Amino acid sequence: MSALDNRLFAKMNGIGNEIVVVDLRDQPAPVTPADARAVAAHVPYDQLMLLQPARLPGTEAFVRIYNNDGSESGACGNGMRCVAQQMFAGSDQNGLTFETRAGLLNCWRGPADGLYTVDMGEPKFGWQDIPLAEEFRDTRMIELQIGPIDAPVLHTPSVVSMGNPHAIFWVDDVNAYDLGRFGPLLENHPIFPERANITLAHIVDRQHITMRTWELSLIP
Repeated sequence: MSALDNRLFAKMNGIGNEIVVVDLRDQPAPVTPADARAVAAHVPYDQLMLLQPARLPGTEAFVRIYNNDGSESGACGNGMRCVAQQMFAGSDQNGLTFETRAGLLNCWRGPADGLYTVDMGEPKFGWQDIPLAEEFRDTRMIELQIGPIDAPVLHTPSVVSMGNPHAIFWVDDVNAYDLGRFGPLLENHPIFPERANITLAHIVDRQHITMRTWELSLIP
């Protein structure tokens, strides 16, 4: 029997990501990658957020995060906002701290009713911290492209870790590309040993950026 059998859960949406939140603080039990995959087969999700008993003073819970293929993620901003909504419901607290594999994440109510803010910590730009499979001194533009060598469809992304790897391709029109086709290919490129979220971004002006993202392990 899976540790998640007959457990109550919340199915939520975080900016397009399907999130499942399960609170195991009162009845802790080990959860395996096979358990996570079994849940995805019955309740499709992108990230499974498991609230386990707090390990550090001042934190509400240790949040273990699974992708739908059973792999683990260090952090997930969209998922943490869903966790925050669940934890703030019926509470008069305005701020909470959670522990994840990526470190401590602080969450707050606001900036408006029904909205929640998560501090994902400082970004990591070092190639070994993202991580990448080979060294790049400057991760603002790495050598990666998809398509013909002389006319690549997408190329030279910026890469960063926000608890999990992200690759951002700077383009003129974020809607001009079939992200559903290219996203999985780039997500699983050998340069990303822990895979990566793939984002298309266009700078409108100094205050506005339009973006589309293929999140890690999205279900087609």
